[in-house]
This record gives sequence, C-alpha cells and structure tokens, in this order.
Amino acid sequence: MTRYSAFAIAREAARYHSGWTRAWRKPEPKPRYDVVIVGGGGHGLATAYYLGKNFGITNVAIVEKGWLGGGNTGRNTTIIRSNYLQDPSAAIYEKARSLYETLSQDLNYNVMFSPRGLMMLAQTEHELRGYQRTVHANRLQGVETEMIGPREIKRLCPIMNVDGPRYPVLGALWQARGGTARHDAVAWGYARACSDMGMDILQNTEVTAIRSEGGRVRGIATTRGEIGCDRLGVVVAGHSGVLAEMAGFRLPIESVALQALVSEPIKPCMDVVVMANTVHGYMSQSDKGEMVIGGGTDGFVNYTQRGSFHHIEETVRALIETFPMISRLKMLRQWGGIVDVTGDRSPILSKTPLEGCFFNCGWGTGGFKAIPGSGWGFAELMAKGASPLCAEFGLDRFREGRFIDESVAAGVAH
Repeated sequence: MTRYSAFAIAREAARYHSGWTRAWRKPEPKPRYDVVIVGGGGHGLATAYYLGKNFGITNVAIVEKGWLGGGNTGRNTTIIRSNYLQDPSAAIYEKARSLYETLSQDLNYNVMFSPRGLMMLAQTEHELRGYQRTVHANRLQGVETEMIGPREIKRLCPIMNVDGPRYPVLGALWQARGGTARHDAVAWGYARACSDMGMDILQNTEVTAIRSEGGRVRGIATTRGEIGCDRLGVVVAGHSGVLAEMAGFRLPIESVALQALVSEPIKPCMDVVVMANTVHGYMSQSDKGEMVIGGGTDGFVNYTQRGSFHHIEETVRALIETFPMISRLKMLRQWGGIVDVTGDRSPILSKTPLEGCFFNCGWGTGGFKAIPGSGWGFAELMAKGASPLCAEFGLDRFREGRFIDESVAAGVAH
C-alpha cells in the first residue's frame, strides 16, 4: 500500500502522478478463509480491520453484493454523537466517537472527521426534562455533554429562530465533540487498510446460500462459487432478515426506508449539527455548502432506496419553522437507504443458533456513527466469543425481556 503523505503528493506531482497504486486489490475468491464477512459497508469493513489489527486474523474475505460502501454507508447524513441515555448504548457509541478522533491517522486516510459540535433541541418541557436526565446519565458514563440555554444556542447557530410560536427552543443537549465525517472516506479507508493486510474484498459477489453441517457453519455459496470458512459474520443492514433465513432462523427486525436530501450549495452559515426531535428533523452544512437534511423513517415496511415524497415534505416543513431561511432554498438531490430496526431501536451484535455464525444488525438510523465501535466490539466477539461492548446486545435479550429501549429514552432513534 502506498503511504499517503504530503511528501508522496509532491513526489507524484513531479512524475505526473504515474506512481499511484490501486487503493485496494481486486482478487479472485479463494476456496476457503478463516473468516468471511458478508457485507462490504462500514460495519463489515471495520470488523475485518479490527480482526486483523487487534487479533492478527488476516485470512479474511469481505463479500459484497454490489460495490463497496454502496449501501447505507454511502446513503446517510454523516452525524456522529454518543449522548445516549442507556449505558450499553453510550458505551459503544462513545467508543466509536473516540475512535473517529484518530481514525484518519490510524488508517492513513483522511476521513474528514469534523468535531464541530452537536445540539439536540428541547422544544417542549418534556424534552427539556428528558435531556437534563440524559446529561446526568452521560456524566456517570464518562460522556461529555451539557445543557445550554437559548442564548448560547443562538450564539452557536445564529440562523436559528429560537422564539418560534409553536416550538420555541427552551434549551439543548450539547455535545461539543460530536460532529460529522465523510461517509465514503470511512469505507474507503477501512477497505484500503484491510487490503493491505492481505484480506480479500470481493465486490459484485452475492451470497445465495449459507452452508452448515451438524449445526455449525461451513461456508457460503455465492454467484462466484462456494467459499468455505470457520466463522461467518453477517453485516448487511436492511437485508439481515434475508440472510438469517438462509441460516435457518428469524430475527426480530423490520426493514424500512430512511431518506435524506441536500439543498443547493450556499455560503457557510452553520458550523454545528442541529437535531430538532419535536419536529423530527436534523440539519448540518457540508463542506461544499449544501444543507444536509434528514428526518424519520417511512411508516411502512419496505426495501426501496427511494423513499416517499410526503416524508420529505413533512421534514422540510418542520425545519422551516426553526430555520426560516431555508424556505428559499432549492433541493439539489434526494436519496434513501434501507435500515433495519428492532423493537427497542438498539442493535444486535450476537452469536446465533448456528454455531460459528454471528450477526451484526438492527442499527436502524444510528449506524454510521457507530462504525468504529461496532467493528471493534464485533471483531472481539468473533475472535474471542465474547465482548464487553456487545454483551448487552445479544439476541437473548428479546427472549428474556432485557430491552435497551433507546426509542423512548432518546426521543428519536438517530
């Protein structure tokens, strides 16, 4: 792997950029690997990376149906935060946030992490009390957050109308080290590092069956042939139920569309991330000047990557009340992703009834921010059979009633 640096750029400029190598290899599948990861998005690639980095397991294949990072990793709004109420959630998201801080250096690839600060607006008395509770919980968890008032909110985000007639801003839960990162760069950086370790990234390779014998996984069948393995990790977001059926069991999840949009680019006017859960919308400004806008999931189960018009209209209408200036902007583009949601809106990182088969799914709308922490914990679970980060997120919690209810605790699942 060519190491990227200012000196490398200068060297290649002198020789007309003729010496750059491919970011990652495009190998043919081998008959067998120690570990196969199904899903070439951020979570799958991070799992493979930490298997190699932390446990020395490098005979690994990452199998992706389409192109690398073409699923939810490339279809999100790039928000990173860890201010969750429940202890297990805060632990894994804070691990992810802390890993994002040095991820560019670790991967030798600029993921454009921007700790610009994130505020979650309290626009009702109920929300205000809820966020005050979260601040106390975060202090016990070691997560740095604080409550700020309308005057400080207006200073941090001058374009906001804090005195709205229907939804005045009463306060906000502020996480100064929250922010954004470049979604594509996260996938590319992990892929480059995995390939450098000798792992095989198999794009355009669809899994058609999961092979087992005696209650233990033996490999997978793909459109490019059979691949044997001792351990199988499935990290396919909205298609988790399909792969679980291949493995012979069912998951307590549903797949729904989540959509977002960006406006035409404008001059810099907003250097923080704002989430307004009462009206269910969130917004930040990209490096190109676009206003990145997202809302809630569609209200019906589906597998579309398109989304529905009424949700876009609902989200934009709600945000205009808090940010009147965006009423004059035009939509530049819109997209959707397929997210998998559990009943308690918390993920599944777990062993399964099929021995040697592990599932990482159920992240719903909070997947991107968790990528490094998810990969770290899931790699440990696959390598050692247990992980402190994953302990509370097992499938058995649904049978035992140990729910991690972030849908109620956070007020919103993002």
